[in-house]
Amino acid sequence: MEIEPLDPVYVRERLSRPPFVQIPGVANVRDLGSYHSVTHPGSMTRPRMLFRSAEISAITEEGKVKLKELGISVVYDLRSDTEIERYESPMPEIEDVEVLRVPVFKTEDYSPEMMAKRFALYASGKTEAFMELYSQILDHGGLAFGVILRHVRDSPNEGLLFHCTAGKDRTGIAAALLLKLAGVEDNEIAEDYALTRVGREPARQKVMTRLSQIPMFATNTEAALNMFTCRREVMFAFLALLKDRYGGVEGYLRDYVHLSDDDIHVIRRNLLAPEK
Repeated sequence: MEIEPLDPVYVRERLSRPPFVQIPGVANVRDLGSYHSVTHPGSMTRPRMLFRSAEISAITEEGKVKLKELGISVVYDLRSDTEIERYESPMPEIEDVEVLRVPVFKTEDYSPEMMAKRFALYASGKTEAFMELYSQILDHGGLAFGVILRHVRDSPNEGLLFHCTAGKDRTGIAAALLLKLAGVEDNEIAEDYALTRVGREPARQKVMTRLSQIPMFATNTEAALNMFTCRREVMFAFLALLKDRYGGVEGYLRDYVHLSDDDIHVIRRNLLAPEK
């Protein structure tokens, strides 16, 4: 089953291969480079430019060195104030690396009523529930995603990493928008999304301990485990939602992120490199 623990031998082996990157103290780190573009034959997403991960609060000194070795000059934190306080996971200080807050949701989006509804959707594990959640992320995330996209537009030679708490939902949507804009085929975008199931596995006990603090999950282990699901069909459904409700990635970037056609052209160009 999707919610059962993965074989640790498989997890270690898979984490040792691309697109996973090892940064000590940080889980679920992946390089979004080297994906082929179907809209721009002969091109691929630029390696060592865009990285995604789970939260970096526990990054070690060795991890900070690795971050800089990868060429990452800016980290964008998509988490809310509420999450940082609840999980006591402040942003770290990293010499020569800018760590910036770009929350998708504002504090008022974390009212008890809003959180109860959001947790109920997560707990169901159903694709339809995730689409409701993901449309909320798209509706609220224009400003946050815009900061990342404008970095690609203005500073394409400065590597960046973006993350939320688990590196799955908000981070997964940001990654999907970038990959879709670059012309990566849906199957590969869905595969990138599904890899979070492997990337999060080493933090499984930490996640379960955190969820046990929430009454809904403390008494319902299966609901808590549904938070781990990263099914390919969920990403396929999201890409259909993006197309049908938001006018595709370009429509979303124009209407919700307020980028011009020229901006979108430059960002796409900067995302791509010649295939090796």
